[in-house]
Amino acid sequence: MKKTTKAALAVTLLATMSAFGAAAPAAPGEKETLLKLYAQGGVVMHFLLLCSIAMVWLIIDIWMRTNRPKMTPPEDVATAQDRFRAGDYVGAYQAMKAAVSPFAEVVRAGLGSVGHGKDATEEALYSTVDKVNSTLQTRINYLSVIGVCAPMIGLLGTVAGMKGAFGSLGSDGLSSGVGELAGHIGEVLVATATGLLVAIPAFGAFYFLRNKLQGAIHNLQGESERLFRNAPYEYLQNTDVGQEETYAALPNWIDAPEG
Repeated sequence: MKKTTKAALAVTLLATMSAFGAAAPAAPGEKETLLKLYAQGGVVMHFLLLCSIAMVWLIIDIWMRTNRPKMTPPEDVATAQDRFRAGDYVGAYQAMKAAVSPFAEVVRAGLGSVGHGKDATEEALYSTVDKVNSTLQTRINYLSVIGVCAPMIGLLGTVAGMKGAFGSLGSDGLSSGVGELAGHIGEVLVATATGLLVAIPAFGAFYFLRNKLQGAIHNLQGESERLFRNAPYEYLQNTDVGQEETYAALPNWIDAPEG
């Protein structure tokens, strides 16, 4: 987690420096720096910096989470297949319980319901796959939120800066010169440009990672279904493979049968 955050911060700073260095040349006789451009954007630049860091962190994090070897680790698949071939469903459940991958979570849910028949097992598989998909899709949706909000934040800073620039024009008239007014307008547009620089890659990453996630989910579901395809449900009927503690009991107003 810390490595991902550091990488996000480093990539964000490098991208911002490169973009401003190419898009905003210095005025004649004046050396333009990144810090000056940042200051020209106003207070909203702090919020845009946070948005850019969050965007890069989300891209790196989701990219790693949606990799097929991360979603469906070959070692977990091989372990589950070996246990199923040996008929060791309890051992398969314990192995998947010790693993931390989405594949292990899906298989564990299926094994927990295998004693209730094929329909219950498939329902458990599909519901767990939907849960994994929903969790990752929520993270991806944050990129869309950043893509929508970043230009609006930049525009807010530009509007505030333009208000000050035209307020100065109203008090001083044109005595200060049109060139100085144009310079002020150019400065306040930094916030809008920064908002767009954040929004464009955020939207691009949103669509790319969304499609990448769907491919990984389809692979996860396919591997899980293949594992349970020929499960001997008739022999597993009413068995508790998971051997987890249960809390349901007869109502306390009913006498439990003796013996």
